[in-house]
Amino acid sequence: MDDTNIQDIPKIHKEIIRKSKEIGFTMPSDLYVGSFLKTLIASKPKGRFLEIGTGIGLSLSWMIEGMDNDAKLISVDNDKSLIDIAISYFGKDERVDLVCKDGADWLKEYSGAKFDLIFADAWPGKYSEIDEVLDLVKVGGFYLIDDMTKQPNWPVGHEDNVSTLTAYLEQREDLQLTKMNWSTGLIMVVKK
Repeated sequence: MDDTNIQDIPKIHKEIIRKSKEIGFTMPSDLYVGSFLKTLIASKPKGRFLEIGTGIGLSLSWMIEGMDNDAKLISVDNDKSLIDIAISYFGKDERVDLVCKDGADWLKEYSGAKFDLIFADAWPGKYSEIDEVLDLVKVGGFYLIDDMTKQPNWPVGHEDNVSTLTAYLEQREDLQLTKMNWSTGLIMVVKK
């Protein structure tokens, strides 16, 4: 098996990569993570999904391609210039709600329905507001985080944040998790 031969890359992906380079966006999502997200989302027909950390929309492109026509997705980022780019690509898709707001504030204020999958790709929902984000996962739903193995852009001491988060997730009795030393390092959690 050759896992580098990814065939189902979203059509818009090349354009988003081009735009990332144009604006100097240095935190694009990994192809493997995107493909995994698309597969997980496809497992939840009529699903409700949340992404924290829209960035320029690379992961979002994969997530959207995994959704059926009755699914809904909210993607939150605090950078207006990035959200505006994502809106230019995905703003006409009625299944998608792009929100420009600090993720921590959004998590504290959100009072809607729970989600079938949450992809936390920003500090809020991953290293802060962890209880708030996990409370939003439906039973049987997924919580996915990436960049859990050492990355070149990690600040000094960030390994401690990763260790603390991993230990916290492991001790919770309402979660089943798998740590994957694959791609950028993933932790996939299912709410029990």
